[in-house]
Amino acid sequence: MADDRKGDGGRRPGRPERGRPERGRPERGRPERGRSDASARVRSGPARPARPQQSRRPSDSAPRESSGPPIPATVEAKQLAPEIRAELFTLDKSTADTVARHLVAAGELLDSDPEAALAHAQAARTRSGRIAAIREAVGIAAYYCGDWAQALAEFRAARRMGSKSQLLPLIADCERGVGRPEKAIELARGPEAAELTGDDADEMRIVAAGARIDLGHLDQALALLSSPSLDPSRTGSTAARLFYAYADVLLALGRSDDALQWFVHAAAADLDGDTDAEDRIDELAPNEQTPSGQIPSEQTPSELA
Repeated sequence: MADDRKGDGGRRPGRPERGRPERGRPERGRPERGRSDASARVRSGPARPARPQQSRRPSDSAPRESSGPPIPATVEAKQLAPEIRAELFTLDKSTADTVARHLVAAGELLDSDPEAALAHAQAARTRSGRIAAIREAVGIAAYYCGDWAQALAEFRAARRMGSKSQLLPLIADCERGVGRPEKAIELARGPEAAELTGDDADEMRIVAAGARIDLGHLDQALALLSSPSLDPSRTGSTAARLFYAYADVLLALGRSDDALQWFVHAAAADLDGDTDAEDRIDELAPNEQTPSGQIPSEQTPSELA
């Protein structure tokens, strides 16, 4: 699944967009946008929008399948990413097309109605439960719904079936969700985690820090987030969430001035509006007109930790 899920039904409905509290984030699953467990220990799933009443056989929808929710007539199998469709080659054409359309529908609903997305992913699994991409799709939808146990089982199944996605941070985050932060820390310390690079490594840092927070070890969480040292000039969703998590831990430790500095960095890095960093800045300094990313007497993370 491509990281940008907006407007593309061909996305893999199985990898949360980085930079949302949904992948490797301290608060797991998006209960509150951009907030880590340092300030909000939310274990429930995301607030779910009310699902509209579905009219009977509307003109823009296809008839209900024998198993699973109806698929909108506008959803086509060809919208699924080619690399995902390739995983369906063992299925007959009719089944493959139906599975593909359910996966496309799941990807399109993931942000707005994760429960409906889960229903579509499960319908795809009902037709073929031995394909990694399908199990990954169910796992991601369950993750967005806050069903950590189901998500964990599906991610593990996807890995056994040869998933090419990097699922380790998600698996560790689900371990937190089911109440096993020690297991999340163990995974973060393991040899597979040591091989992670780039955004995947940062995702694991955020998860590991969240697990430390779960155990009440705020100082250790701060140390994890600040090593390697943060670069405030970075931009992008993962950087924004990393800075945000760091700021949240600083705030939980009573270091509000330092926290403000890193919420500003988070806001400057957050080009897509994935966090509520600007709101946090307003909460901490409602009358301060500080240009985004510019704070007097700036300190590096190593100096703050």
